Amino acid sequence: MSNTFLRVVNGPRQGMNVPLHKEQPLLIGRNRGDLLLDDPLISGAHCRIVSKQGHYVLQDLGSTNGTLVNGRRVQDAVLKPGAEVRVGNTKLILFGGDAEDERPTTTDGSVGHMAWLLEDELVAGDAPGVRALGQMLRLPRGFDAEVEVVSGPDAGERFSIKMGTLAMGRKQGQIPLADPEVSRRHAFIEVFGRDMVFLRDVASTNGTYHNGVKIDTVRLSHGDMIGVGRSVLRFHRTDEAH
Repeated sequence: MSNTFLRVVNGPRQGMNVPLHKEQPLLIGRNRGDLLLDDPLISGAHCRIVSKQGHYVLQDLGSTNGTLVNGRRVQDAVLKPGAEVRVGNTKLILFGGDAEDERPTTTDGSVGHMAWLLEDELVAGDAPGVRALGQMLRLPRGFDAEVEVVSGPDAGERFSIKMGTLAMGRKQGQIPLADPEVSRRHAFIEVFGRDMVFLRDVASTNGTYHNGVKIDTVRLSHGDMIGVGRSVLRFHRTDEAH
């Protein structure tokens, strides 16, 4: 899992943090891509960020209004920590390091902690390491998914994903579970884009599992199994994207 992310500091999705991965490009656009921005000044497929030779590189895709990096219109540009990217009315800042600096997966399959947010966004009163987004994420157009409890006290329950940030916890949140081994604030499901859905543990007592492997943060795909306490849930995409 990457410890590098783009923070949206101005525009339709202000407050969002978008993780970058050296294995997979990030496509930004108005109606195509991993990060969708509802802005008429942004082209359908506007630009992408790829990993090349240990660095993240932004590539403009022939957009109508161009892409700016640190105030200059570019076709290709290496992004360094603190770089400012502007597309349409949206401004993003790069936090973290180069692609070669990403933390590797540990031997037990878990991932190292990711710098999702700045220190001043720690939630007062939460346990150390528990972080929440500065604002709720909005679902991309046409995104349709649900989480089904396949085993545990709530087996058979289905929870539709109707917002971009869902809290999972014992008898609270958007996915409330009766399982006594689930923490009150156990995990989040966060939808950053049509194909960027993440499961994040929030310092739960018994941990969060993805397809049987204990995780900190992991990307979700159609059919993936989520383990919390004694319960198992299935992430299910009901739109055409999966």
